[in-house]
Amino acid sequence: METRKEKLLQQYDRKMRPKAKLEGNIRWYSPMDEPFQIAGFAWFAQERKYRRLPTLPPGAVPEAVEHLANHTAGGQIRFQTDSTSISIRVKLTGKADMAHMPATGQCGVDCYVDSPDTIIPRKYGNTTVYDHTQTEYECAFFSNWTATMRNVCLSLPLYQGVEEISIGLDENATLLAAPSYVSDKKVIVYGTSITQGGCASRPGMMYTNILSRRIPLEFLNLGFSGNGKGEPEVAEIIAQIDNPACLVVDYEGNCVSTELFRQTLPEFIKIYREAHPLTPILIVSRIPYAREQLTPHLNEMRMERMQFEKELVKERREQGDLNIYFFEGSKSLGDDDFFESTVDGSHPTDLGFLRMANALEPVLKTLVL
Repeated sequence: METRKEKLLQQYDRKMRPKAKLEGNIRWYSPMDEPFQIAGFAWFAQERKYRRLPTLPPGAVPEAVEHLANHTAGGQIRFQTDSTSISIRVKLTGKADMAHMPATGQCGVDCYVDSPDTIIPRKYGNTTVYDHTQTEYECAFFSNWTATMRNVCLSLPLYQGVEEISIGLDENATLLAAPSYVSDKKVIVYGTSITQGGCASRPGMMYTNILSRRIPLEFLNLGFSGNGKGEPEVAEIIAQIDNPACLVVDYEGNCVSTELFRQTLPEFIKIYREAHPLTPILIVSRIPYAREQLTPHLNEMRMERMQFEKELVKERREQGDLNIYFFEGSKSLGDDDFFESTVDGSHPTDLGFLRMANALEPVLKTLVL
């Protein structure tokens, strides 16, 4: 229920109000049906679920990973239409409840549009702004636009599960499939809460979503908040994904000790490499945290782990694995002002995610295109 202060703010500034439902003749579609394309879920074709891992028996992966797999980070709905309006209905598995991440990022959907001759829409359209105390909402992204064919991509919530989605278009609008990616290969990114999108203000600003607008391939986000720890069970599941273009490994931040990291990373790579001997693997060292400036031993720990990553990549390359690479993440948020790109000293803002994407883009393009 809205608080009195929220009601007053909405009274003072109409633009702060939740977006209204669109009145008029709307036809509602399930994005699970053709010609819509669901991207970002490797097992969607088999299971028809908005879920980042396959449905697994109890104990197959840690309980937290099993839960977080239902969060739809990186999920996208792609299509083309000449509709003058686009609306969306969403039924979430829970309410917005995060202390330092907006409901628009945790539970919202945002919309990018572009011309039909582009593979990936890159022009931001709008975001669902809804009553964050609810688990169901309906919002119009836009209305009264010209009836021109547009390429559309909707980015799904980052830190919440989705039970149902419906897309609302003009009753007589044309609906077509989205343009094909340049290939059926997939960029897989495994990591932590930062990979999952904490704490972007809206889904499209998570760094893997930013990269997906610049690299015309499907991206699979496998960031598990606080629980990307390099477990062998998770490595074996990731190795099941067909047609990988590249595997990005960035879970250093979730390892409670350097010793644990030394144990898990070589085994994680070994398991994946047995299934995909030639797929490029990019090992990414983590971004710095603001508190490292005040607690030098944390900086020393990060340097120690980064040196281990470098040495591990060097060792594997000397043994003949020439498709494994190291990327230093220490400058991904910037130089002296890196801490200004975070919400809490560690989780990036939209600016931080933009900087991370800018840093990784040229490297990934070299590996996958």
